[in-house]
Amino acid sequence: MFTLTEIADDPSLLTRRLARIDGSDVVFRPLTHADTEPLASFLMGLSPESRRLSTFDGYDLATAQELCDAIARYDKLRLVLEEVPSGRIVGLLELSLELHPDDIARYREASIRLTATDCRFGPTLADDYQGKGVGTQVFPLIADVARGFGKRRIILLGGVLADNARAIRYYQKNGFQAVGSFTGTNGVRSLDMILDLDLPPGQ
Repeated sequence: MFTLTEIADDPSLLTRRLARIDGSDVVFRPLTHADTEPLASFLMGLSPESRRLSTFDGYDLATAQELCDAIARYDKLRLVLEEVPSGRIVGLLELSLELHPDDIARYREASIRLTATDCRFGPTLADDYQGKGVGTQVFPLIADVARGFGKRRIILLGGVLADNARAIRYYQKNGFQAVGSFTGTNGVRSLDMILDLDLPPGQ
């Protein structure tokens, strides 16, 4: 079993190199305190549509600094995809290891009881990496990390917007099941989806 402090002290515990289909490589690794500027570049480079579909509080240097300062301080593990050899951050993958009361209540309405062995997941990719298969390629690593924290199911961090067809297909492809919908404070409809890590893929 991992702890956030152990990973912050030794990011190599979760660092993996992935060969992409197009022949280029990316490194999957934990966010570190040294990532403030490249993370800011990643956030500022997201298109208005990518920002609409994501859940960050901001898209600037201050937000990047806040995310890096939060390493091992709260319940979130943030992992990045780093392009080789440029060092450019092209993805930010969030695992929230604790549940929000709103999630617990919504899933209860769907007759699903969330417990401490559940976690939340939210990915964001750079625009030029979307739809290229890298999200699917990296997801088994995300599932392994969740298992390493003793988690048995994954739900979506903030759900997924109902009009985000590409993301819904991505989650379904990786074994998530839709269990309900809700309307957020912004008046926009989202779907709740859940993945059982104990089930073989496709079941």
